[in-house]
Amino acid sequence: MVTPRLRLTTLDAGPFTLPKGDLLYGASGTVTVPSTVAVIEHATHGPILFDTGVNHRVADPDAAEAHWGPGLRAAYGAEGFTREHAVDAQLERLGYRLADVRYVLYSHLHLDHAGGMTYFPHAVHVAQHDELRHAWWPDRWTARGYAFADYAGGRNYDFLELSGDTDLFRDGTLTLVRTAGHTPGHQGVILDLDHHGRIALMGDAAHLQQGLEHNVPMLSDWNTQEKMLTYGRLRVLSRSGIRVFLSHDPEHFAALPHDGEFWD
Repeated sequence: MVTPRLRLTTLDAGPFTLPKGDLLYGASGTVTVPSTVAVIEHATHGPILFDTGVNHRVADPDAAEAHWGPGLRAAYGAEGFTREHAVDAQLERLGYRLADVRYVLYSHLHLDHAGGMTYFPHAVHVAQHDELRHAWWPDRWTARGYAFADYAGGRNYDFLELSGDTDLFRDGTLTLVRTAGHTPGHQGVILDLDHHGRIALMGDAAHLQQGLEHNVPMLSDWNTQEKMLTYGRLRVLSRSGIRVFLSHDPEHFAALPHDGEFWD
């Protein structure tokens, strides 16, 4: 039996219930969304994560106040987040050792994507240079999306800083693509699976499929013009036959393999 080059499963490491208008400008009502973490098994480079979800401290209301700041747990609708949702607990439940994770890839460093950074002190952490700059020294109008406590302990980690698109292992299996707009250094990842074809995990390049279809931004997007250009890039991927998945779209998450079910 031939070992697949890649295997993929996903986790929800941060369910939120919040006003839909927070994710889709002008929308009404509420929506419950996942925070998708991808666990990618590479035949040569071992377990790889794409994003890390919410930090475990947010499960405790008092600890969340200290970690995220006053009122943010309620503002983000994270009251349903439990200790078992955190990526470290989920990986261990699935039989992974945290020390075996060799690469952690970040779509961006917002608090629902980089919350688990310090669980992986020995990994290589891969992000766009612009995103790292902005996470450490954010513009004040977008600072709320970043939780400094998520990565304050990781200043001396092994960061691989990118600028643009990169075939990470030079084998065609995993390509990081720059998709700025929601944040200055947002990126997604295209996986070339042997049996399930090419798929694109695009983080918050769009928040909901409805927003992508109708060119509607999110209120907290860093740059709307860049976001619209990124929407165009996602359409190019789709038209080329690559399936696009967004981190917070519930239907997208439901269509992916999760909790130990794999695509390869």
